[in-house]
Formats: sequence, structure tokens, C-alpha cells
Amino acid sequence: MSDANHYVTAPEDRIPFFQKVIFGAGAFVNNILAYAMGGMVIVLNLGLGMNPALVGLLGALPRLTDAITDPLMGYISDNTRTRWGRRRPYIFCGAIAVAIVFALLWQLPGGMSEAFYFWWFLIGSIIFYLAYTMFATPWVALGYELTPDYHERTRLMGVQNIIGNLAYMIGPYFLAIMNSKLLFDNMVDGAAGLAIVIAVCVAAIGVLPAILLRERFVAAAAVESEETGAKVSAAAAAMRAAGEFFSGFAASLKFKPFLKLCAATFLVFNGFMLIAAFQTYVIIYFVFGGDTDQGAVFAGHAGALGAFSTLFIVALITWLCPKFGKRRAFYVTTGISMFGYLLKWVCYTPEHPWLLLIPAPFIAFGFAGLFTLMPAMVADVVDADELETHERREGMYGSIFWWVVKLGMAAALAAGGFLLNFTGFDVTLGGDQAEQTIYMMRIYDIFVPILASGIAIWAIASYTITEEKAHDVRMQLEARRGAV
Repeated sequence: MSDANHYVTAPEDRIPFFQKVIFGAGAFVNNILAYAMGGMVIVLNLGLGMNPALVGLLGALPRLTDAITDPLMGYISDNTRTRWGRRRPYIFCGAIAVAIVFALLWQLPGGMSEAFYFWWFLIGSIIFYLAYTMFATPWVALGYELTPDYHERTRLMGVQNIIGNLAYMIGPYFLAIMNSKLLFDNMVDGAAGLAIVIAVCVAAIGVLPAILLRERFVAAAAVESEETGAKVSAAAAAMRAAGEFFSGFAASLKFKPFLKLCAATFLVFNGFMLIAAFQTYVIIYFVFGGDTDQGAVFAGHAGALGAFSTLFIVALITWLCPKFGKRRAFYVTTGISMFGYLLKWVCYTPEHPWLLLIPAPFIAFGFAGLFTLMPAMVADVVDADELETHERREGMYGSIFWWVVKLGMAAALAAGGFLLNFTGFDVTLGGDQAEQTIYMMRIYDIFVPILASGIAIWAIASYTITEEKAHDVRMQLEARRGAV
């Protein structure tokens, strides 16, 4: 479509800015928990001496349960009917539950064996992710139904991405905070104290979307379900619910536009997360010769600069999308991030450590584009699926999409630990790591995400839901529901 033919957002489809910010508060909670679980786990290696491979498994194994619990929570949320809506009760209770579990998880008792810490963290993490799913899945689904407009969805996801990225401005300093001799006696005590602070923030902020937002498509979901629903016995209802869950899960996975979004998200996110730990190790052991304190501070600076840059990048993306489309915007943002990864080869240098900040804003384009564009595109997929199946499955689609993200994180944490061992890294050597070890760390840190991002661009090239198609789908849906 030419610029002249773009559809204008109707006033009734616009979301007030305050409501966008409140929805974004959920993104802050979602991101701070995800970052903390991935970033604070390093204390098990550096603070307690646990083998990196075991640490990687602890990041991966609990996420495997999400393959069942996330879609199940999505189905439950889609089919819940209460006076407070389908999503809000779970968001409210989930925010409080996940905060409590997170705080308790990091109260690690001292003087125990490696096996004890492994099982403590494994069991605690499984419980944590159950509570996390209870909050995150309905919150994601709520975002898909706040507006039916193609462009307003991008604006909404842009605002939530900006608010959510505040977590990434804080998170990179977690290691420095845990390692601070002024605040804590040791890194393990630092993790325990930091977890309590994070938990209080999560509980206070996480309940806001449940209290202050409203669900738009409750009536539409009821209309669609009435077309296929019928009164049956409790046993028959249970059997039908199970059948609906598995059929809905299968239908979501078979919908090709959605699969392309999942594949691209997995690749970009997994490519970054796989080397997330490597970046910290490269900074500490290559740029600063094993100085953990200095390396942690500069790793924090790089992460915070990337998150701060995201604020402006997201604004650029929301301006770019109405002119060029979501798919082309993804090409641009992902391509720029690939250039940023390549810059690490020349900018990560012991002679000029401040140069390591230069790649950060370029790399930030990747995540800024991914988590602004992909959720907005999933919302379009939900409409297209409803047109075909007569069911609104925001919860199911949101749960599967974000499970792919979490699966990427789990796979990355597991593989990252084994890759770190493969490089020959030995924490007892401090700054005296072998030259080959440092070289392999740098290779993984740069070229793994570049390769993954390139494949993601190829996957999105055949994505078919354009602005015009999304508008046609909406018109047909509203006509079928009897909407004016």
C-alpha cells in the first residue's frame, strides 16, 4: 500500500496514554523478573562455585514445564468468566504470588553442598515459574485485546516496550549490587537482599494492570463461544474442555503466520541470550583481565546504555511502521543489531575499555524491534485465527509465543553453560584464562547472534498479514459479531 492508502486509527480505537503506561507496568514486572532470574543466577557460579553446566541446567529445566503450564494458563484465561473479566483476577493474584516465591528463592542457606543448592534452586524455580505464568500469560493476552486497530497495537507495544526497558536499565547493575562490599558481606547475601527489594516492587507494580485496565473483547469472546456452545453435564464439559485445549493448542501451532513469528522470535532472542553470559565474561576476563568489580560495573554501563537507547529506538519504530509496515521495520532493526554485534570485535579492547559502550545502542535495535513488532503482529494473528475458527484465543497464542521466548532463554542458559565449559574457562584461574579460551568466548559472543538474526530475517520474509489484510479481517469479524 502507498502512504496515501494507510488506514487512519479511529478515535474509539485509541488507547489513552495513561492506560498504555499501566499496561507497560506489567512489562516492567515481566522483564525485571526475567532479567533477575537470568542475571542473578551467576551467583551460583561466582558466589558458590557451582559448575557452569549445572547452572545452565538450572536455567533450562524449570522452563520445560512451561510447555504445558503456559498454554494451559492461556486456555484457562481465555475461558474464564467472572465479574472482573477473563484476565484481571489472575494478573492480580499472580503478581503477589510470584513476588513472594521470588524473594524466598534467593534466601540461600550457607555452607551446603553443590547438590543441595542444585535441588533447592531447581524445585524453587519450578514453583516460581508456575506463579510467573499465572501473572504473565493473562497480562500478555490482555494487551492483544486493548485495541482492534493495526497501528494502535504497534503504539501500545511501543509504550509497553519503553516502560519494560526500564528494567533493562536497572538489571545490568544487579551483579555490581550483589558484589558490593559496602552493602553486603558477600555475593550470596547480596542476592538475598536484592531479591527482597525486587519482590516488593513486583507486587506493588504488578497489580496495577488488574486494577486500572478493562478488557475489550469479553463480549466478542462470548459471542463466538455461543455459536459453538451448548449446555452439557459436568463430566461432558470436562471432556470437552480437554478436547478444546488440545485442539486449540494444535490449531495455534499449525497457523503458519504465527509459526513464522515464533521462529523469528526464538532465533533473535535465543541468539542474544545464548551469549548474554559470554558478554559479561568477555568484559571481565578479556577487557579487564579478571577484575570482577570493574567488569561488573562496565557490563552494567553497557546494558544500561542499551536499555536507555531503546527508549528512542522504540519511538523511531512506531514512526517507521505506519510508513513501511511491520515486516520491513523488522528487517531494519534486526540488521542494525547485527552490525552492533560485529562492532564488538574492535570495540572490546583492554587498551580502551570505554569503547565497549559503542556497540550497545546498535545491538539495542534488535530487542527494541523484536518486542515492539512481534507482539503487535501476534495481535493481528489472533484476529485472523478468529475469522477462521470462530474462537478468540489471545491467551493461547500469547502463552505459546512467550513460551517460545522462555524456551529460548532456557535453551540459551543450558547451552551457554556447556559452551563456557567448552571454551576451557576455569573460574579458579581468575584473570589467567588461556588465550584460546578468551578467543573462543569472543567468537561465540559475536557470531552466534549474527547468524541467528540472519535466519530470523529469512523467516519473516514470507509473513503474509499486511495492514490491508488485517483491516479486511477486522471488517469481516465485526460484521459477523454484529458490531457497528
